[in-house]
Amino acid sequence: MEPLEAEGLQESVSYEPVSVKELLVEMKDTSELLIDLAYSAVLHQSDQIAHEVLELEAKMQVLQVRARMSLMLAARSPDEAEALAPVLGVVEAADTIADAAGDIAKIVIEEIGLPPSMRGALSTAVELLVRGTVADDSPYAGQTLQEIDLESETGIRVIAVRRGDEWIRNPGPDTTIEAGDVTLLRGPEAAIGEVYGRLTGDDYEPEPAPEPAMADLERAVDSIVLMKNLSELAVDIAYGAILFDNEALATEVANLEVEVDALQSRFEAWVLQAAAEADDPVALRGLIHLGISTEVISDAAVSISEGVLRNIGVHPVVELAVQESDELIARVEIDADSELAGTEIVDGVPAVDVSTSVIAIRRPEDGWLVGPDMDTTLRAGDVLITKGTRTSAAEFESLATASPD
Repeated sequence: MEPLEAEGLQESVSYEPVSVKELLVEMKDTSELLIDLAYSAVLHQSDQIAHEVLELEAKMQVLQVRARMSLMLAARSPDEAEALAPVLGVVEAADTIADAAGDIAKIVIEEIGLPPSMRGALSTAVELLVRGTVADDSPYAGQTLQEIDLESETGIRVIAVRRGDEWIRNPGPDTTIEAGDVTLLRGPEAAIGEVYGRLTGDDYEPEPAPEPAMADLERAVDSIVLMKNLSELAVDIAYGAILFDNEALATEVANLEVEVDALQSRFEAWVLQAAAEADDPVALRGLIHLGISTEVISDAAVSISEGVLRNIGVHPVVELAVQESDELIARVEIDADSELAGTEIVDGVPAVDVSTSVIAIRRPEDGWLVGPDMDTTLRAGDVLITKGTRTSAAEFESLATASPD
C-alpha cells in the first residue's frame, strides 16, 4: 500500500485579500459534499471516491487557514472579537467535518476492516454514486446540463464536477460539461450504466451484491445508519439555525447531538459483543472508525450553531454566506388548511412541482423522521426541514401555509 499524501498540508498559504463571506460559502458547500462522498466511498468501497474526499479535505484546510487570517485582521476591538467568535466557530466546525470525512474515506484507502454486510445495510441509507471522467468523444462534452437533461430523462444527477483542481459543487442547468471533467453521478442503478457509458466511453461494472448481514451485527449496523442520518441532519439544521438566527432550531441541533452520543455508546457495546463471536474480529475495526467519525460530525454541528445557542447573535457575514450558498436549508410548518396536508412524499421528494426536497420531518407524536428512504404522508402540524434553491424554498413555504384554491 502506497503512503498517503495530503498535498494541502504542503501547500504554502499566505495572506491575500479575500471575502470572508465567499470563503464561508465555499467551506459550507465543501463540507456538505465531503460528508456525502465519504459515506458513499465506504458504501461502494470506492478507492477513487475516497481519494476525491482526501483532495477536498486538503482544499478545506487551505480555506480554513485563509478564513482565520481574514478574521484575525477583522477583529480590532473586544466588541468585534465577540461578534466574530461564532464565525470562527463555523470555520473550525467546517474543518472538523472535513477531517472526519477524511477519516471515513481512509477506512477504504487504508483497507481497514469493514464487514461486507455493512454495504448491504448502508445501501438503504446512501444512494448509488459513481465517479466518471468525461471522454473526448462523449456526446455530453460541450453541452450544458440543461441541454443534456439527464435528471428528467434518466433520474441521474450530476452532483459535482472537478475540473483540474477546481470544484463545481451542485452544478446548475447552465453548467457545461467538458472533456476531461471528473463528474460525480448519483441516481438509480438501473440507469447508471447507460449514462456512465455515454459519459466515459467505458462499460460500467456494478458492485457485487452484498453479503447478508450477520445476525450479531444487525443492531450495530442499524445504529450506525441512524447515527449517520442524524449527524447529517444536525449539520443541515445548524446552518438553518444560523440563517434564521433561530434558537429553536439550534436547540434541535443540540438535542440531536445528545441522541447521537447515546447511540455511539450503545453502538460500541454492540460491536464489542459481535467481536466476541466473529471469526475475524479485526474486520470490525472499520465500524469503530465510522462510529467515531460520525459522532464528531454531530459535535461539529453544535459548534456551527453555538453563537445562536449562546445568544451572541449571528454575524451578518455568516448569514449572507449561508444565504448565498448553492442550497438553502429551510424550516416550514404545515398549516391545517395547507394544500400540502395529505401530500405523499417518496424518497424525501414531495409530490409537487417544486424543486425542494424534504430531508426530515419532526412530527409531534413520532419525533424525527429522517433518511433518503422516507415514505410518508404530510400532516398538518408537521415541521419540515427542506433543502432546495432560494426560489423553490419560497414557493414551498407558500404551499405549506396557503389554503387550497
